[in-house]
Amino acid sequence: MEANRASFRIVLRWLPAVACMAIIFALSARTGGELDGWLPWARKLFPGLETFDPVHYVAYFALAVAFAIGFGFGRMNAWRCLLVLVLSVAYGATDEWHQSYVPGRSPDWGDLLHDGIGAAVAVAAIWLWRRARLLASSKNYSGS
Repeated sequence: MEANRASFRIVLRWLPAVACMAIIFALSARTGGELDGWLPWARKLFPGLETFDPVHYVAYFALAVAFAIGFGFGRMNAWRCLLVLVLSVAYGATDEWHQSYVPGRSPDWGDLLHDGIGAAVAVAAIWLWRRARLLASSKNYSGS
């Protein structure tokens, strides 16, 4: 019975990652014409950045956080942070490959770079959060 609960908790922890990957897949399956309706609106927010697509940063930031939740957010160490970054970029690469089959879309190294930047910012934030928590708990433990 306890093993079933533990397994269920593990599945629940990974659901955000699965949901993020499904959303990214669904968005990348949209044709170029479908995207033309909202990309100009997003680019108006950032004048002068014609090639800027904030969705990549947000999506892969969220995916990296979701992977960290799957691995156990409170147990993120350097190796797990690196693994989260590698998994995020690897998923970004598969997403770019997927787009090569979508009409009006093509793989783009720049998009993969933006995916990696979004994931790296998330990993850096997770790492800093974890280090701050460890520092705070060591100060509390030492009685300071």
